[in-house]
Amino acid sequence: MRPLRLLPVLASALALLAFTACAPRETPVQAGIRTQTLHRTVGPDPANLDPHLASALGELQILSALFEGLVAEDPVTLAPIAGVARNWQISADGTTYTFLLRPEARWSDGRPLVAADFVASLRRALTPALGAPNAELLYPVLNAEAYHKARLADFSAVGITAPDPQTLRIVLEYPSAHFLSLLTHPVWFPVPLHAIAAAGPADARGNRWASAPASFVGNGAFTLQEWRAGQVLVAAASPTYWDAATVKLRAVHFHAFDSVDAQERAYRAGQLHVIDALPAGRIDAWRAEAPEQLRTDPFLDAYFYRFNTNRPFLSDVRIRRALSLALDREQLVNALLRGGQRPATSFVPPGTGGYNPPAIVRHDLAAAKALLAEAGHPDGQGLPVFELLYNTSENHRRVAETVQNQWRALGVQTRLINQEFATLLEARRSGDFQILRSGWVADYDDPISFLALFTGQSAQNFTGWSDPAYDRALYQAARTTDTAARQALLHQAETRLLEAAPILPLYVNTHVFLLHPSVRGWHPTLLDRHPLKAVSLAP
Repeated sequence: MRPLRLLPVLASALALLAFTACAPRETPVQAGIRTQTLHRTVGPDPANLDPHLASALGELQILSALFEGLVAEDPVTLAPIAGVARNWQISADGTTYTFLLRPEARWSDGRPLVAADFVASLRRALTPALGAPNAELLYPVLNAEAYHKARLADFSAVGITAPDPQTLRIVLEYPSAHFLSLLTHPVWFPVPLHAIAAAGPADARGNRWASAPASFVGNGAFTLQEWRAGQVLVAAASPTYWDAATVKLRAVHFHAFDSVDAQERAYRAGQLHVIDALPAGRIDAWRAEAPEQLRTDPFLDAYFYRFNTNRPFLSDVRIRRALSLALDREQLVNALLRGGQRPATSFVPPGTGGYNPPAIVRHDLAAAKALLAEAGHPDGQGLPVFELLYNTSENHRRVAETVQNQWRALGVQTRLINQEFATLLEARRSGDFQILRSGWVADYDDPISFLALFTGQSAQNFTGWSDPAYDRALYQAARTTDTAARQALLHQAETRLLEAAPILPLYVNTHVFLLHPSVRGWHPTLLDRHPLKAVSLAP
């Protein structure tokens, strides 16, 4: 009879097992709310975590969590606020900035972060051998451009000095209204020269110091904990960060996705709190079924194609302009994209920094056909099949297919080529393309953040096109304080760019994405920046 006494226990155990088997498992989103762990996407896997070499938007988002510059950003307005520098002073003529650093600032390995670290870091960013793609953002500094272009060998002549461990002085060549905002870009971030030197030469692009948690050192609110390439990068709250007590999130998981369809499925499955893009074909469904989770935020983002003007046929401005005139951008954004995007009439999004750009970009199929005929190719006769290269994304593919179909009305045939993002970046760098999908998000709210891409010396140009008159107009605009005169110079420069047509503007983007209701502190911003130290998760 003894076993009978075990029956109630056995029955309870079986009931518990049955309940456990039937109860739904905790999703990553639910677990994240409980543990303050944010799951978000960053598009393709980052190429590297070196602030001086990063160029993709996803990389910049990760780096802003792992590093902090002299100034940080207000989470609502993105106005410059105190970062590593607790305060600063600006000279009466607007050319000298004196930053007072926090004595409690630390690297993630516990070493003090001092002004000399900023001097050494900015010298590295300007070293020609490194080839920092965004080094031009340092050019307002006295003699920075000359040093970067190897016209000046003595870095002590560059306007960056450290009078003492907690003081950094920066002297500009000319007053810059957006200088403090520039400092939030990763090319201005300090990098740990002691950790970089341990892994190889400081100015070598192949240095692997930032490729693994064991060798990584940062100074941001979060630090690198794990990186599974192509899958997820995990950043944990840093105990050495000067403001660690105010950081609510304990960890952020940055998930790499090439497919926007896969992102949306993962969100629906409870795996993600935030996705960075939404398939165009799913926007209407979310708008109808869960509008509180659908975001279509304003965004200073130009979606465009680059032409390689060094390639046959594309070297002819008439052919480039014909390809632009043949496109019906209204149909593209209204019938396909459906996320509040605006057809491009210029390259710079209207209203950027109060600027009114020239409305030159338009749809005129008859004019496009006339230009092709003038170039000796009526109805596309004698033209090759052009190759249009885009990185993996269902949305990019759908846009490219629409463009391909519209060009058929011009008699132009196009072959669509899809590449992984890292491969596309290499093709862009080497010039191994004919027509290239591109996008640009402003680094700061000013037209020069867009127009400076296509100067003859820009490392971000990639078109092979240059125009000394365009460069001169931008040079003068950067040094002009009179608003009307500056607007006229910018207008002149953009007109030259659009008439030469080394680029084909398509539309002004919005940020269309999904945000879980538990996420707090994620505000709409024109630059799509969201300081993670201000973000939290609520039940």
